[in-house]
Amino acid sequence: MPADALNSVDEEIASTASKVKKAAKAAVDDATENGQARLNEAIDAAERGIREAAKRIEKALRDGVGTLREQAGPYREEAGQRFDEASKFVVERVKERPLTATLAGLGVGLLLGLLLASRPSK
Repeated sequence: MPADALNSVDEEIASTASKVKKAAKAAVDDATENGQARLNEAIDAAERGIREAAKRIEKALRDGVGTLREQAGPYREEAGQRFDEASKFVVERVKERPLTATLAGLGVGLLLGLLLASRPSK
């Protein structure tokens, strides 16, 4: 009988160990699934946050560009007028003194050519 009792205890221990092993595996599987689910939820929340932030940034940039265009309008018009006045002034001076204007243009071209030629090449 003592051998039967030992076998019975061994079987009970093996059965209990098997049950503990199954319970532990189930607990690990549940924890893994819950962890994966939480990770997926966190990733989804982060993606939503990024999309919302991108929309807010895009709106702010569009508003800023619109404001900049409105503010730059008068300056653009004034710059166009000044350019027209400057071009008229240059045309008048060239008509008054064509030889001087030609020599001045040649001098500026020569200086630019010398400056560009003296630059070290890469």
